[in-house]
Amino acid sequence: MNKKIVHVAVGVIKADNTLFICKRPDDKHQGGLWEFPGGKVEAGESVFEALKRELQEEVGLTINSSSELMVIEHDYGDKCVKLDVHLVTDFSGQAHGAEGQQSAWVAIDKLDDYNFPAANVEIIEKIKVDV
Repeated sequence: MNKKIVHVAVGVIKADNTLFICKRPDDKHQGGLWEFPGGKVEAGESVFEALKRELQEEVGLTINSSSELMVIEHDYGDKCVKLDVHLVTDFSGQAHGAEGQQSAWVAIDKLDDYNFPAANVEIIEKIKVDV
């Protein structure tokens, strides 16, 4: 049986030496864990278009530009994801949990203090080296 792959645009939002993260709602897949915000890429939508839409909806930011950081495919057993991860430093607005979710600006060297989904481990390792 082939599992459907969920294509997700992910924004690593950086200001100074901090990154903006959100906590997933308890009733969602990987609920209760922290993540870099983003969401599903819809049919006919580019990754950047999805990222702009999702970050506006989820954290109230207007994204002006982004740069590709990495692409990760991960199988959780119950779901497969393809994460198109972009670094976002050119934005306007005040980041906040626009859907009522917990959120925080976290220093890069403090990311290990937060529990992330397994697919995010590679992102964090790359950030520590490259961002």
